[in-house]
Amino acid sequence: MNNKTLIDRRACLKGMGASLALPLLDSMGWAEESGSRHTPKPPIRMGFMYMPHGVIMDQFWPSTPQSFRRSTPSALRSLRPVLDQCLMMKGISGVPIAPFRGAPHALELSTWLTARLPDADTRSRINIAISADQIMANYVGAHTPLLSLELATMPQTHKENQAGLNEAYYSHCSYRSPTQPVPAEINPRNVLNRLFGKASKPGQVSQADPLDRQMLDLVLDGARDLRRTLPQVDQHKLDEYLDSVRAVERRIAAIEDRQKEAALEKAGVTQSKRHTSDSPPIEIKIPEGDKRSEYMQVMCDLNVLAFQTDTTRVSTYIGSTPNGVSYPELGFSDKHHSTTHHGNKDQEKIRKVAAITEFNIAQFAYMVKKMANLREGQGTLLDNCIMMWGSGLEDGNEHARENLPFIIAGRGGGSLNTGRFLPDTKGNQGDLLTTLLACAGVPVDRPVGIATKELKEMKA
Repeated sequence: MNNKTLIDRRACLKGMGASLALPLLDSMGWAEESGSRHTPKPPIRMGFMYMPHGVIMDQFWPSTPQSFRRSTPSALRSLRPVLDQCLMMKGISGVPIAPFRGAPHALELSTWLTARLPDADTRSRINIAISADQIMANYVGAHTPLLSLELATMPQTHKENQAGLNEAYYSHCSYRSPTQPVPAEINPRNVLNRLFGKASKPGQVSQADPLDRQMLDLVLDGARDLRRTLPQVDQHKLDEYLDSVRAVERRIAAIEDRQKEAALEKAGVTQSKRHTSDSPPIEIKIPEGDKRSEYMQVMCDLNVLAFQTDTTRVSTYIGSTPNGVSYPELGFSDKHHSTTHHGNKDQEKIRKVAAITEFNIAQFAYMVKKMANLREGQGTLLDNCIMMWGSGLEDGNEHARENLPFIIAGRGGGSLNTGRFLPDTKGNQGDLLTTLLACAGVPVDRPVGIATKELKEMKA
């Protein structure tokens, strides 16, 4: 392709106060490579998705490397269509938690991407380490509108004081610096507004009306003008992309509508009593009884959209935190934490923990399968991503950390050798994070946390 025909990869459609980044088209080059004579290569993106409390080990790990793709453990059933693009390693140890042995839940999330303990002398204040996601964000963030994207299912407001540690350690995994945790967004509408760059005033994000013609209507004229300049294959891609964005917008609007109705019903205002002058609820939350899978999948879609449009190349999604979440969608209301204390004897609790694990992995699978079906460059979006699902505990019953559960999906632009289960990995959490950053092309001037080496066996 002649470089003169390339559209800047960072091009976007713009309307009145809104902008929308575009997916990779055949007519497009990556912004930082627009001067290259070589075929533009999509960048590597990295995402992390978290679940607390560990897993039921014999239902998570494959029995042998040979059975990894032929006889998948029940926890991994949802990943079967993309196991050729996944990598699992047994033997990754977590950060030893002495002198904080009384604070397993304060440390399972806070050490997950830092691979380092908080400072014991300043435990009431945040003082830990920059996290792996923010190390990458500092390196690649200059190329994207958003430095990184932090998502969560639950508010980061857990109140507990294990071992005198700051409460923020319970609910944050991203740290911009040793003393600066990065807050996560739990409202899908706010995330969508950030991705669209919709603002009423400089530096202020405005709230859109989900029942409007949607924010996309502001940029449709630009899309029509652009479409006339594109070859037919790119016209088709642009149409598909705009349709997918509209679908996400409609799903978010539907969730919000149901929540508003439920809040009004709770206040005694039924549909038959409603008037146009009725004020909406002041605050919208995802109710405990709502379908968690639908909410999580919308957040996963937003993550995919952010990567597809190169709005950011780094994300974290805290699926839940260790503070009492339940899963009524699975047919029981027991709290996740309480079910993990099964004593290795209570089979009903073990069954419930296994169901919760399978549910959370299914949401991760939903996201990576969608990535695998989106074409990008010479391959797919997933080909150019490194997506990690995992937990900061091996076993919630004993709070063990010697063998943390991780799943890596995506080939990292060809840097990872996927489709394998490595049963005897010798390494720690820091080694894994250091290796992933290296695979993403991020130069690391020092090991991440407790790392001592790179895990060469992961690489292609």
